Amino acid sequence: MNIYLTQQQESIIKRQVQTGKYHSPEEVIEVALILLDEYEKTDAQWINEIRQKIEDAIIESDKSPPVDGETFINTIIDDYTIPNSI
Repeated sequence: MNIYLTQQQESIIKRQVQTGKYHSPEEVIEVALILLDEYEKTDAQWINEIRQKIEDAIIESDKSPPVDGETFINTIIDDYTIPNSI
């Protein structure tokens, strides 16, 4: 496989090799691809977890009677209002 890099990409790779942490451009690219793969797996896992939480919340909300928005907001306000002590 042949790939073409922009000057900016080449500069990043050269800079990484020059640090001495990597022995070759191929090693920099290998590490970058491993990190990309891990990122994609983590991202997919996070999306699946969020979807599951949404499904669980929908199921749980189906078990409770609905509450209109005004009642909901007033309950929150009442819970966090500091009573006047006169």
